[in-house]
Amino acid sequence: MNQERKIEIEEVSEAPSLPKARVSDATESFERKRDYLEGFLARQAPAEPDAEVPGGDLYEAVIDALKEIYDPEIPVNIYDLGLVYNVEITPEHHARVQMTLTTPHCPVAESMPGEVELRVGAVPGVGHAEVELVWDPPWDPQKMSDEAKLELGML
Repeated sequence: MNQERKIEIEEVSEAPSLPKARVSDATESFERKRDYLEGFLARQAPAEPDAEVPGGDLYEAVIDALKEIYDPEIPVNIYDLGLVYNVEITPEHHARVQMTLTTPHCPVAESMPGEVELRVGAVPGVGHAEVELVWDPPWDPQKMSDEAKLELGML
């Protein structure tokens, strides 16, 4: 059972030096646009939102921000989970979000509305974000999107 392992050792007097990286070498294969801010500076303002009808660039940006917030107990974002009941963009570019939680005893009941408000308020073009936490109608799994149901193995 006792097997002896032998490790071969080779003695060298000097190791070959590796070529040094140079900035000029990198620029040959990577062409960087001189004015990399050009696209950012040429950005157009979001389309004027209509408070009556969902849509527009600002509305979509708010929805995208909501899709980046995840319920800590369920690996699905709060929008696809069906926790967001309504998103409204006012003519003054303020965002109002009406949402619920899976249960009133949810561990994030105190912190989640604040996180939603911060994330939505950080969307470029949003002047102010307001989150209203509601419990009626209560959340149920039927409010989830098909993507969320698929993710959770419910389809």
